[in-house]
Amino acid sequence: MIEFDIVPEVAHFFSDGLYAKQMHLEKGYIATSHTHKYSHLSILAQGEVDVTVDGVKTRFKAPSCIEIMAGVEHEIEAFEESIFYCIHATEETENIDEVLIEGVK
Repeated sequence: MIEFDIVPEVAHFFSDGLYAKQMHLEKGYIATSHTHKYSHLSILAQGEVDVTVDGVKTRFKAPSCIEIMAGVEHEIEAFEESIFYCIHATEETENIDEVLIEGVK
């Protein structure tokens, strides 16, 4: 299970082999560095965040679409209130974080 200093408001959406995790990130939120078993897309719908991928930090301002490759460590830091989606190709609907998230730092 992933633990955050600030717990984001989360909503889950499922449709024919796709899963979207919507996170409402407060300013100052930092998602712990982690990896996924499969590549996925992330969509920043609102706000501004830094996404650090394998130690390389990139600033994104909404709207942005970000590809995260399988097995690559990444972290998210919100610089203002933000809406961030993680989109995964999966049929899983139960215990979704345990199934999709591999390593947590």
